[in-house]
Formats: sequence, C-alpha cells, structure tokens
Amino acid sequence: MAKLLIVSTPIGNLRDITLRALDVLQEADFIICEDTRVSSNLLKIYDIQKKLTTLNAHNEQNKMNSLIEKIKKVNKVALISDAGTPGISDPGSRLINLAIESGIEVHSIPGPSALLSAIVVSGFPTDSFIFDGFIPQKKGRKKLLEEYKNINRTIVFYESVYRIEKLLTELNEIMPERNIAICRELTKMYEEVIRGKVCDIHRNIKNINLRGEFVIVLAPSEWKSNDREN
Repeated sequence: MAKLLIVSTPIGNLRDITLRALDVLQEADFIICEDTRVSSNLLKIYDIQKKLTTLNAHNEQNKMNSLIEKIKKVNKVALISDAGTPGISDPGSRLINLAIESGIEVHSIPGPSALLSAIVVSGFPTDSFIFDGFIPQKKGRKKLLEEYKNINRTIVFYESVYRIEKLLTELNEIMPERNIAICRELTKMYEEVIRGKVCDIHRNIKNINLRGEFVIVLAPSEWKSNDREN
C-alpha cells in the first residue's frame, strides 16, 4: 500500500534533523515540498538526490488530486515543508486529509516544530494551551485579540515580521499587563526570546530587534511571573 510520510525538517539550524528523517528522505520515491529552492539546499547538505514536486498555497487546489494519483502508484512519498512539521499552518494539512480519504497510509516522522520550541522556552504553563497559527491580518483580528484577554490558558501563534510592531501596539491597548514571550529566529544564529509584560516590552520597542520570524506566546491571563516558584 502507498504511504505518505510526513517528515519534519529543521526550522533554522540544519543539524536539527533526525536520523530517521534522513533515512525516509533517502528511501522516498519522490518528495513533496513547498519550495524546491529551499528543500534542495537541505537535501544537498545530506547528499540526498530525489525528484521534488511542489505543493504550496499557490498551486494546491490544482495539484492535490494529481499528487494523490501519483502517490498511489508508488511505495513511499515524503512530504516536507520549508521548515518544521508539515501540516502546521501549512497547505500540507489538506493533502494529508485527502490522502486519508483516498485510503493512503499516513505516517508521521516527528522532529522540529516552531510551535513546540517556542512554548517550552517561554517558561509559561505547557499542560494546556491554544495554538492559533497565523492570526488574521485584518478582518476579525481585533475581535480575536479581545477574546485572548480573558483566556486563562497559554496561547501560541505566529506573526509576520511586517506586523510584529503593530501586534505589540494592539496588545498594549488590550492587555498591557499580560506576560508575553516573543520568540525570534528560533534555532538560528540570532535566536532571541524576549520575555516580560506587554507594556514594558512596548515601552522599549525602539530598542528591540524586530527582524526575522516570530512565534508569540501569551501567558494565561491569571499567570504571574512568580508562579514559576509554585
């Protein structure tokens, strides 16, 4: 039976890939990726030469059905994203669902995840949390942030470098006393985690490097920094 293997790849540091992931990529009949340029760099480092086919937000509607038919005709197909675990805020989730509906075996080859990396370094409770992917750019954005205000659970989401300053201004208006961890460039050379109250970070915004890729972690609404000692 044909298998679709969901392979996690590094989110920054290219050494953060498992031995099993390398074996699967080497054995795959072909690899589905977001961007051949990005994936080719990773495969070249590990001397893996495989046919690559793209699946991304621009072509998924036109390619998913044909990809499913191609997967059915071979033994193993690997699905990777530009970084991290495929299917997390990623077009791959729809391909995975269609593969399951088509009777294709689906297996996870676990590894790096920006979501998990950020929540564990935040220092906030990890026993229960909400993940919201990329929050809306415009419609529904303010309403969602208002809803976050009273949620007593850790909240994790992604934000673009183009909206991070806007986000901090919005959070400062809605929940200035909320504890936050801004995780920037995780596992990369300039990795940084900025922790503190929203109001304090916003006050010093001009002194903060707001370049790179961001994962935002909000502490539960009732959480205090001294809760670490309890």
